[in-house]
Amino acid sequence: MATIFPFQSRTSLQTSLNAIRPNRPLKICKIRCQGENPATGSPKNRESKPENAVLKVAWYGSELLGIAASFLRPPTDVETPVRAQELARDVSGAIRRPVIVETIKKDFERSYFVTGNLTVEAYEEQCEFADPAGSFKGLSRFKRNCTNFGSLVDKSNMKLTKWEDFEDKGIGHWKFSCILSFPWRPILSATGYTEYYFDAGSGKVSRHVEHWNVPKMALLNQILRPTRAWLWFKKPGAA
Repeated sequence: MATIFPFQSRTSLQTSLNAIRPNRPLKICKIRCQGENPATGSPKNRESKPENAVLKVAWYGSELLGIAASFLRPPTDVETPVRAQELARDVSGAIRRPVIVETIKKDFERSYFVTGNLTVEAYEEQCEFADPAGSFKGLSRFKRNCTNFGSLVDKSNMKLTKWEDFEDKGIGHWKFSCILSFPWRPILSATGYTEYYFDAGSGKVSRHVEHWNVPKMALLNQILRPTRAWLWFKKPGAA
C-alpha cells in the first residue's frame, strides 16, 4: 500500500524555513597575529649587543697592549722566525691540498697561535682572520698579534685533537690553555675549532676562522679572574 504525502505549497514551505532560520546578522571575526623578529627583537640578541661591544673593546685593547709590550721585549725576542719555504705545487701552479694540511698540522706543533711561528707560504697575503671578537685581513698583522700575545704568556699548551677535510675547507679541532703573565696570574683555557678555507686558484688558505666552544664573555672573565695560588699568596700574614 503506497503512502501518500500531503502536498505543501511553495509559499507555506518558504514561511516554514524562515521560521527555522535565525534572523541574525552575519558577524565576521578578524584574528590578528603579532610577533617579533627573533633576529632583532629577542632578549638574547638584545643582550648580545652590549656583550659584543665589551668583547670588541677587550680584543682591540689586548692588541694595543701586545703592541706596547713588544717595545719592552729584548730586541732578540721581537721578531719570530718566519717560516718561508717552497711548498710543492701541481701543474697549474697551485699548492696541493695535502701539502697545505700537513703544513698546518706542523704549525700546531709549534703552537703558532701563541708564537706566531707559522708557515707563511701556506696563507694568502690578504688572508682574512676572524674570531668571536672580530675580523681583519692581512697575514703580517695576524703574525704580529700572535707574537705579541705570546709575550704575555708564561706557559701554554696547544694541541690539535682532530682534523676534518671538506670540499673547500679543512677544520682543525683544538684545545688550548695558558697562564698569562699578569700580576694575578689568570688561566685561560678553552677548546674550539678553526676553519681553513682554501683559495681555488692558489690552493693557499684565504680565510682562517676561529670558533671557541665557550661563551664570549667567559673568555674575558677568565682573564679577569685571579688564580687560587695568587689569592693564597695575597692573604694577610702569608709568607
